Amino acid sequence: MKRNLLWRGLLILASILISVAFLYPPQKKINLGLDLQGGMHLVLQVHTEDALRAETDSDMARLVDQAKEQSITGLSARRTGDTTFVVSGASSEAQGTLIDIGEKYLPRWGSSRQDGGVVFSMNQQAANEVRNGAVTQAVQTITNRIDAFGVAEPVIQPTATGHRIVVELPGVDDQERVRRLIKNTAFLEFRIVKFPQGGGGVPSREAILANYGGQLPDDLEILEGDQRDQDNQVVGKMYYAVEKRRTVTGRDLSNATPSRGDVGQPIVSFTLKPAGAAAFGELTGQNVGSGLAIVLDGRVMTAPVVRSRISDRGQIEGGFDQQEAQDLSMVLRSGALPAGITYLEERTVGPALGRDSIEDGLRAGILGTSLVFLALLVYYRLSGINAIAALVLNVLILLGGMGLIHSTLTLPGIAGIILTIGMAVDANVLVFERIREEMRAGRTVRSSIDLGFDRAFTSILDTHATTLISALFLYQFGTGPIRGFAVTLTIGLIASIFTAVFVSRWLFDLVLSRRQVQRLSI
Repeated sequence: MKRNLLWRGLLILASILISVAFLYPPQKKINLGLDLQGGMHLVLQVHTEDALRAETDSDMARLVDQAKEQSITGLSARRTGDTTFVVSGASSEAQGTLIDIGEKYLPRWGSSRQDGGVVFSMNQQAANEVRNGAVTQAVQTITNRIDAFGVAEPVIQPTATGHRIVVELPGVDDQERVRRLIKNTAFLEFRIVKFPQGGGGVPSREAILANYGGQLPDDLEILEGDQRDQDNQVVGKMYYAVEKRRTVTGRDLSNATPSRGDVGQPIVSFTLKPAGAAAFGELTGQNVGSGLAIVLDGRVMTAPVVRSRISDRGQIEGGFDQQEAQDLSMVLRSGALPAGITYLEERTVGPALGRDSIEDGLRAGILGTSLVFLALLVYYRLSGINAIAALVLNVLILLGGMGLIHSTLTLPGIAGIILTIGMAVDANVLVFERIREEMRAGRTVRSSIDLGFDRAFTSILDTHATTLISALFLYQFGTGPIRGFAVTLTIGLIASIFTAVFVSRWLFDLVLSRRQVQRLSI
């Protein structure tokens, strides 16, 4: 009996020491959430149609390249929608070959002959995969950027519907820079400038339309950029007629670093992945003498003339200062967003409000816990000390578990701690009432304790298991503070079973082993 008590006591002691080790120092092990520390709350809308257009342009270029390899020339391809494009200029026989090429190399596209051309349409399943993939990639990209910025324990999660992303950044002290970092979507594209030929741009859209007789070709679009003077100051706008085709995008980048240009101005140097370098080399090699527009978030940053074939590296100039060049290179390194984003909601929580929440939460927690302890002592007398000791250890294990996983404590998380205390008290009440029933039935103290714990265990396990399942669902489908509540509740429930059943019974057995108890104060 004594040996059994010894190893059980050592196990409890070990749990106390391990919990303290995981928890200490608490200010470094447990992070405070947005509602306690202050910070930023954002809701972003991902424009998944941008990703669909990029995929359509990429597959359209691939189809044309494969057709050229099979000696089909004179083709004209243009995108007619987010998920459709048409290839014209092929003979009836060549159209059949195009359809065969599409079935072989573009399995997610359907095709049909229409008005002397072949129309290709992306199937719905593939379109949904592209949309969902764009949101997933956007979450990862924003996460990489925020991690590079140094925000502790950010919450960046997609919503269940609507292609939206919730971003919570606790403790942010440079909110304007974070806004710029996220708003700078860095959707990077390289496009060939068709007019003007030198890539320098013209001062109005009308000049471009006049060059094409008032009607812009279907495979071109007009983008704008800034016109700068010798001091690199913006003095107006310039317009460019560029190809709609996106052969190389920011997804092909392997690295980007801030550097200096020929006259010492801040620029961003980039290198491309092998596949992107091959495509970039082919694009520039076929368009020597034309302008190459470097398009960032739909604006032309610069449009240098292609002097020779360029393979795996280049520069982005845009009148940056040093901080902007550093932030842009950070954004590009972390990955370009697959689609544009807009802000649906932006909310800032001040640190003063967070401090008030902490103080109110502590006062409520201390008051509530004190009342619980008092009720246990009044109703169960000396046995209430047993329940209080188990509750204290329960909270210690809970905090130690949060420190182990570096959990973020939020106001809902504090509510989870309070609920855990309530569940633990409920477990003790179940056990104590069963013991009382057994003692009223005339059984001895030891027999009453054994039967009380054994018969209450099923009820304790049932209540904790059902609540644990609810917490797991909250974690799976919740966001932000809801997940914080679920994490806290899950750890607390597991600790509650250990303390209410194992620790509480050990305390009773310890008392019984030291003296002959004829009557239990319960």
